[in-house]
Amino acid sequence: MTSRLRIVGRAAFGLAVLANVHPVLASGAPSIDLGTISSLFSGGGGAGAGGPAASAPAAAPIRSTQPTSVISGHFIKHNLAPGANYDSAISVAPSVFDVAPNGAGLMESQALSIRGFQDGEFNVTFDGIPWGDSNDFTHHTTSYFMGNDLGPISVERGPGTASTIGWATFGGTVAVHSKAPPQQPSLNPYLTYGSFGTRLYGFEMDTGVMPNYHGTRADVDVQHLTADGFLTNSGLRRNNVFLKIQRPVGERTLWTVVGMYNRLTQNVPLGATRAEIAKYGNNFGLSADPTQQNYYGYNFDKIRTFMTYLGVRHRFANNWLVDNKLYTYGYRHAGFNGADPNGSTPNGTVFGPNDVPGQRMEMNYQSVGDIARLTAPTPVGAVKTGIWVDHQWNHRSQFEIDWTLGGAFNTKNPANLTSYVDRLLDDTLTTVEPYAELHWHPLARLTVIPGVRYVYFRRSIDAQVNQGTGLPLNFSKSWSSVLPSLALRYRLSRGLSTYFQFAKGYLAPNLNVFYTTNPAASSVNPQNTTNYQLGMVWHTRRFALDADIYRIDFNNKASSRVVAGNQVFFNEGGVQYQGFEGALTYRVLDGLDLYVNGSVNSAKENKAGTWVPNTPSFTSAQGVIYRHGPWYASFIDKTIGPRFGDTGNTQPLGTFSVADATLSYHLVSAMVPYLQDATVNFQLKNVFDRKGIFALAGYTADNTPLYWTIPERAYYVRVSARF
Repeated sequence: MTSRLRIVGRAAFGLAVLANVHPVLASGAPSIDLGTISSLFSGGGGAGAGGPAASAPAAAPIRSTQPTSVISGHFIKHNLAPGANYDSAISVAPSVFDVAPNGAGLMESQALSIRGFQDGEFNVTFDGIPWGDSNDFTHHTTSYFMGNDLGPISVERGPGTASTIGWATFGGTVAVHSKAPPQQPSLNPYLTYGSFGTRLYGFEMDTGVMPNYHGTRADVDVQHLTADGFLTNSGLRRNNVFLKIQRPVGERTLWTVVGMYNRLTQNVPLGATRAEIAKYGNNFGLSADPTQQNYYGYNFDKIRTFMTYLGVRHRFANNWLVDNKLYTYGYRHAGFNGADPNGSTPNGTVFGPNDVPGQRMEMNYQSVGDIARLTAPTPVGAVKTGIWVDHQWNHRSQFEIDWTLGGAFNTKNPANLTSYVDRLLDDTLTTVEPYAELHWHPLARLTVIPGVRYVYFRRSIDAQVNQGTGLPLNFSKSWSSVLPSLALRYRLSRGLSTYFQFAKGYLAPNLNVFYTTNPAASSVNPQNTTNYQLGMVWHTRRFALDADIYRIDFNNKASSRVVAGNQVFFNEGGVQYQGFEGALTYRVLDGLDLYVNGSVNSAKENKAGTWVPNTPSFTSAQGVIYRHGPWYASFIDKTIGPRFGDTGNTQPLGTFSVADATLSYHLVSAMVPYLQDATVNFQLKNVFDRKGIFALAGYTADNTPLYWTIPERAYYVRVSARF
């Protein structure tokens, strides 16, 4: 069965995949409505393309049925640092806290929190496709798409309706969208230079609408990023290729093919102790001493990833709409590290007391799946139904090695796997989620959306050496649940609407539930939630305002901490999340907007009353945005309130704020031959050069805390031209 699925996965990868199809309006060269998120802002009293909501760093669509912040493609283009990823883009939104200790995009996000939910407890989708590691549902921010290929990103802080598919919908969805291929042909070279030895070179080619090929559009983007990083000896090298093709067929069908390939090499620090920070400075990451376990030559990753999908969207004559996506993505990770970087574990292997011990790991996985959606109009409202099916297979291994001997296995008896193998296993996860919902309009201004989604998860493990036990294991188990939901939206006027949401949430246990001698007897249960949310959105010609309150009751909460580079899971029991969020963009005069958002958040264990780690008690963002003619400028400060780095109200961390500034000039050329336009962009990150510890990184093997520090002030200059 597994071999057949692999064949299907490879075939899907060879095909390439599907997406945003919409009816085509035939009039000369076809004009294609790509259905991007910016269309959600229409119809709201000045909140369209020219309104305050469109200028805001993050604003809610007028048709929201849950707390939502849309980060526009325009904001991403002008404010995202070179090489930065979706985690940096969404960090401006209310209740979001991101930890990027090596500089934005120069290291995987070390903590991405939304209302206190951590990565793996909320969805991340790409063009509607949920993706991630099946073992713990987390994501690798530096291993897939890059900022230049992104369109709008929607931060949906809620479980959505029944049609919101994914592994962890209760914590929300970060919906990342690829940008649409432009209508005009162009060649677009670009170059970025900046702090921490950052260099980014890229070349984008757009075909524009090709009448001789039935209105097909295509966009291909090739990028190379190299950087030393803020932390010592923590460099990164990254190559990325992105392709998107859209081809209309007649007036009712659009095919989309998207493909992405990413190659990454990075040196990976695990944080620094307070003693190391005091001795070597805030930017201490890895050492240059080959006799130490934190030597940069022993701590690095080599990662290759790909993602591709083939999508078709067809509207029938009776207005039924079918949207289907067939996809596959894969992740190939070879990782190396010292046995206890930054710790006090002495050197020594079976070959010598002074030899440097270390570890070598592999994690290789691939997913293949399909998402089929149908929307059918009825006399009482649209019925939406569909199904998501995904299968991921994963090979994981970890070996003890001797770095002094060039990475030789740290054993004198290679035939005895348990003497040097920490884990050697294969696992799978199969997910099936059918859903149905009705968009009912009992009154002209009232929309009621009842729905139900069925979730089914099945895990299997085939281990020669199981993690944690060192014993063989062959086991499988399935979990399932029925999740009802209800959303109501009432439009008080053209620019003012309110909403209420209720939904059940569910998440199957992580793979760690199988890391025991008898997983059948495990008491670890699936995590489940009950979500309640109430909010409003108000758009006028002068301002865009949204606000909400929420409460989430959480059972069987699972948490984790990092010890000597390894993630250890445990159960916290019941947790209650609640809070208030709001955002306001005010138009002072044409081209000048003031922006502010904020949240008051609480996430506490029911029994002990202690805080969930990495949950700030408040967040806020405040700043100004200027758009006039060829000029764009912004100044935005993000503040993160006090929080705890670990459970039991331990590792307290104080309030901090970081301000970023951007200035861009866009030149439309009529004088330089073949030059359509050019842009110069200057960014200053951490304007006031804030310093200090801002996150717990984990612990050494002897339980000494490790920390992350705020990256120092940095600048970036980007120059791009379009021919």
